Amino acid sequence: MSDQLPMVAIVGRPNVGKSTLLNRFVGRREAIVEEKPGVTRDRKEVAAEWQGRDFRLVDTGGWLPGGVGDSLDAKVSKQSERAMEEADVILLVVDATVGVTEEDARVGEVLRQVSAPVLVVVNKVDDANRESAIWEFMSLGLGEPMPVSALHGRAAGDLLDHVMELLPPEVETEPNRNDEGELEEIDEEGRRVFAVAIVGRPNVGKSTLFNRLIGEERAVVHDMPGTTRDTIDTVVETPSGPIRFVDTAGMRRRSRIDENTEYYSLVRALQAVDRSDVAVLVIDATEGVTAQDQRLTERIDAAGCPVVILLNKIELLDADDRAALTSEVERKLHFIGEAVVLKMSALTGKGVHRLVPVLADAIESYHTRIPTRKVNDVIRDAQIAQPAPHGARVMYALQGAADPPTFTLFSNRELPPTYLRYLERRLREAFSLGATPIKLRVRNRAD
Repeated sequence: MSDQLPMVAIVGRPNVGKSTLLNRFVGRREAIVEEKPGVTRDRKEVAAEWQGRDFRLVDTGGWLPGGVGDSLDAKVSKQSERAMEEADVILLVVDATVGVTEEDARVGEVLRQVSAPVLVVVNKVDDANRESAIWEFMSLGLGEPMPVSALHGRAAGDLLDHVMELLPPEVETEPNRNDEGELEEIDEEGRRVFAVAIVGRPNVGKSTLFNRLIGEERAVVHDMPGTTRDTIDTVVETPSGPIRFVDTAGMRRRSRIDENTEYYSLVRALQAVDRSDVAVLVIDATEGVTAQDQRLTERIDAAGCPVVILLNKIELLDADDRAALTSEVERKLHFIGEAVVLKMSALTGKGVHRLVPVLADAIESYHTRIPTRKVNDVIRDAQIAQPAPHGARVMYALQGAADPPTFTLFSNRELPPTYLRYLERRLREAFSLGATPIKLRVRNRAD
């Protein structure tokens, strides 16, 4: 979404219903919600619309100002403070069932110093009998509180009406939307911004890499596995144009996911892979390619998403161990073909500069157009080398679109998915498409 859209930041201490309120505003389960504090840790930014006005909603982790809590709490609080610095309107969410706490008072003291307008949102006012509880929050010194129930939607529309009144004047620009009506980032040449998902097991350095790439501490980085619970993304300007980097939660085997939060984190990460043009799979070089790394690579490959293998923490290995790791990658991840493999240290930044040029090549291929004659030559040679089963055959092929390269195959009967994957690989190899997504559309002669 465009940075020109106004921003509304949702802040407050842990477990007051900030993520539930965001989900209520956008009408879908965008942020992970669970009845315990500390689920949200990073800033989660989503597009929203009300009364025909597009804006950005930013969900934040529990805010504990003044050095309260451990080092992870301090990093989460810092993310909230950054969101407030950038916001056009701030929603301070408090809990009507608990009343004013010491943490609420501390938050109120800080917010009285900011320049952006602040609304005190008293959550969990599920019926009229609880409305009298809101007046206690006048003591925060931030004006008249507004009662809502994020869970049931009570008065959420009234709150949004008030937010619209506080937003800066609207700039007359037509937002870009995709076929589903969702806001979409478009570059200066009118092309969709290239999206890169950063995926991998927990605690392999994904968020550290994400922060290194975007040039700021956007994701909370901590040495505790599972710090990132949701997907967060940022568009970065590069010499090859803008690239959207998406940081995801660590992906573990479903059998080891023992809580709802981790399950939804996995779902979000898989959705990010499905929506991205390239996945950067981060592997801990000190542990080598694990069985879980292999399964994640298979999942990415099955989604049709090209992958770049990134061996992180390489500075901790000596020359012999690095050579052994290279052989291990070739042996255990052979099924993804000629994927690019990079060795780097996200922590120190060594080697990170090599990633963007690799993505730049993918972007160039993303916009490529191939003459119909050459497409048919490749398909013909592929079918001679390995005919399709049951007499199926591609009679004619052409590239129907770019961004990404999309090929239409006209066949005499249905082609099995495995054979389509074979043709996709042959096209990728023939035209050096590397880490670039390819779409195949099949039209049967009988259609």
